[in-house]
Amino acid sequence: EVKLPEFPQADRLVEFYVSAATTFRFFIDAKTLVVGDDGVIRYVLVARSASGAQNVWFEGIRCKTGELKRYATGRNDASWAARRGAEWVPIDPKTVNRQHQALRREYFCPQSAPILSAAEGIDALRRGGHPHAKDQSRD
Repeated sequence: EVKLPEFPQADRLVEFYVSAATTFRFFIDAKTLVVGDDGVIRYVLVARSASGAQNVWFEGIRCKTGELKRYATGRNDASWAARRGAEWVPIDPKTVNRQHQALRREYFCPQSAPILSAAEGIDALRRGGHPHAKDQSRD
């Protein structure tokens, strides 16, 4: 059980690159990025379509196992709908909207090891990738 974070604010969103083929823009709310004592990277993800439609999730990634858990989904009224009994699922290696694979391999889990701090993750997002990530996005 995790505590739900504050709903994302526009001035805290850090955009990150996913792929040239994606139809969405993706952002992490910098204030919500946390590296847990359990090794799980937790964050709020915002996905925006070209028309301005927005989806918001509170999620976690387990670096070593390549799994994702969605703790909550954002509602239109800026509140959370908690997902009771959410399970860890493998991160799907999609080719278009591959935001979770990008977060794991290129930003938060370089060489399958979790980042050590939120600051390290925010720096990787702003730089366009973690300096130790190499090119793992192809597998």
